Amino acid sequence: MDEIFKQQVYEVARLIPKGRVSTYGAIAKAVGYPNHSRHVGKAMGGCPKDVPAHRVISSSGVLSVPEFQPKLEKEGIVVENLRIKKFKKLFWDPLAEL
Repeated sequence: MDEIFKQQVYEVARLIPKGRVSTYGAIAKAVGYPNHSRHVGKAMGGCPKDVPAHRVISSSGVLSVPEFQPKLEKEGIVVENLRIKKFKKLFWDPLAEL
């Protein structure tokens, strides 16, 4: 995977505010690769500790990594059955908000 792509993904993910979530697809679009959400997921799998990977979820509002639930709940996000409650309200779209 291209190192520049990964760094761009990490930069966008670092901008997700506490208490909000974004999606793999939204981040892929923001870095100019709209059909590469799986690549974003792969990049997030080995991201640096300062990247809030727990705030990046699937487009359906479901956690891909169940271990991230406590981190999200600590930020005030309600998760039921691995699904973010009020997902549309909490969704942070980098293209709209940057």
